[in-house]
Order: sequence, then C-alpha cells, then structure tokens
Amino acid sequence: MSPRGTGCSAGLLLTVGWLLLAVLQSARGTNVTAAVQDAGLAQEGEGEEETENNDRETAENYAPTETEDVSNANVVKEVEFGMCTVTCGIGVREVILTNGCPTGESKCVVRVEECRGPTDCGWGKPISESLESVRLACIHTSPINRFKYIWKLLRPDQQSIVLVNDSAILEVRRANYPLAFQCDTLDNNEIVATIKFTIYTSTELQMRRSGLPVTDAALIFVLTIGVIICVFIIFLLIFIIVNWAAVKAFWGAKASTPEVQSEQSSARYKDSTSLDQLPTEMPGEDDALSEWNE
Repeated sequence: MSPRGTGCSAGLLLTVGWLLLAVLQSARGTNVTAAVQDAGLAQEGEGEEETENNDRETAENYAPTETEDVSNANVVKEVEFGMCTVTCGIGVREVILTNGCPTGESKCVVRVEECRGPTDCGWGKPISESLESVRLACIHTSPINRFKYIWKLLRPDQQSIVLVNDSAILEVRRANYPLAFQCDTLDNNEIVATIKFTIYTSTELQMRRSGLPVTDAALIFVLTIGVIICVFIIFLLIFIIVNWAAVKAFWGAKASTPEVQSEQSSARYKDSTSLDQLPTEMPGEDDALSEWNE
C-alpha cells in the first residue's frame, strides 16, 4: 500500500470520528433539553395545582369580606361644601364627606376645589407701600401663571389706558397727583375678578398717617373707660353677693323708717282731729256769768 493511500485513509477515519462525536453530543444535548422541559412541565403542573388550592382557600377565607364590600357599595355617600375663602373673585373651598368616610369618621375632607364669588371686589389695599412707590397685586390663586392679567390706568371722564405689564404684581411710583389703577383677572378670556387701587401722593399719605394716631387715641380712651366701668360693676356685684346679709338688713332698716314715720304722722293727725271735735263753749258757764253780772 502506498503512502498516499495511507494518508487518505487516516484523514477519512479522523473525519468519521469527528462526525460521530458531533452526533453523540447533539443527542446528549437533546436528551438533557427534554429532561429539563419535562421537569419544568412537572413543576408548572405542581405550581398550578398549588395555585388553585391557594385560590380556593383564599376564596373561602375572604368570602365575608366580599359581602362587606357589597354592603359598603350600597352606602350612600353624602357630600357638603365648606365656606369659600373669599367673598369676591376666586378662592378655594373644602369638599367634605359626611357619610361613608373610609376611616369611619363622621366627616372627612375629600378634596379642595376652586370657588368663585362676584367679580367686582371694589377698592383694595396695596401689599406694600412707601413714600416713593407702591406695590399692587391682582386677585389670583395658585398657580399664578394660570390666569391672564390686564392692568389699566383709570382716568376720570376718559377712557382708561391699558398698561403693558401683564403680571400679577405691579409696582408704581407716586406722582404729584393721585392715581387710580384697575386689574382684571381673566380665565379662558373670561373676567373672574376685578379690583381697583388708589395711589395717593406723598403729602396725602403723610397726612393720612398723621391723622391715624388721633383716632387710635380716642378709641383707646373710650375702650379704657368702658373697661373701668365694667370692672367697677363686677366688683360691686361681688361685694353685694358676699355681704348680702348686711345689705339686706340695711335696706330693711331703710324701708321700715318711712313706715314708722307714717304711723306717727297718722297718730298725730288723729289727735288733732279729736281735739277739733270737742265743744268750744260750755252752756252752764254762760248762765252763771249772766247771773253774776246782774
């Protein structure tokens, strides 16, 4: 046999050997995969059985709870609304649940919602002011950028001037004459609140500030007098209650004195009337005197 034929047969044998090894490894991997799949199916079957058993136990244990939920669903929930935080413009209020609170309370706050009043809020006050400038604020709620604001400079007998500032806060410097401003708060192009402000001059502001202490002093004086009178009345009542026996005896003596005087005056009146009824002349005396004269 030639060396070339020997080399070919050896290569063929190696190739066949590699093929057999590959077939054996693939068969072993298939068996392992099948075994794993069978184990997984068995575990899934056991898990499903356990899950079904747990579901049955849970259903048996919590059957009354479902009845309670059904009974709670039939409870009529009553709602009432709290007072609005503002009397005009926009504010907030509480929504209160009066029946069916989750914790069994008589009342509980469910939520806070927006409420509205009349749009015209009249004349307001600045949030801060000095002798040089004033800061004004429009009516709004949180968030502040939700609304649109229009500032106007009011002029008597003339059309108002719309200002460029469209924020909720406006800072104005005082002029030599009073100024009037108005702010309109809009929500979806609808006016929900309007407020006006008067900006006085520096001289007028000083005069108004100087006039306030006089009013405050008069008010304090009246309140002080009222408090003193109330305290005096309280002490007088306490004294009367504590010394009630002496007070009663004093008033009894005062009441009995006029009665004694009236009795004495009546007795004197009776004596005087009895004396008036006595005869003024005796008839026997007149005859005796006439005889003696003769």
